[in-house]
Amino acid sequence: MLRHTCAMVVLQATGDIRKVSLWLGHATLTTTEVYTRGDPTEKLDAMDAIVPPTCGAASSSPPTS
Repeated sequence: MLRHTCAMVVLQATGDIRKVSLWLGHATLTTTEVYTRGDPTEKLDAMDAIVPPTCGAASSSPPTS
């Protein structure tokens, strides 16, 4: 999952599938084209939705809904 996420970030930042292909070590661009089939923004939003929040200082009161 980390590898795919990093590839999506590189693709979104550069817009260059060749850089993603080189970074991933793919032999051909055909293999890397999988990353162009979906909207990177949607995939990153989905990833952000499942990442647990960072832990802060302990609180003496329970969280509110």
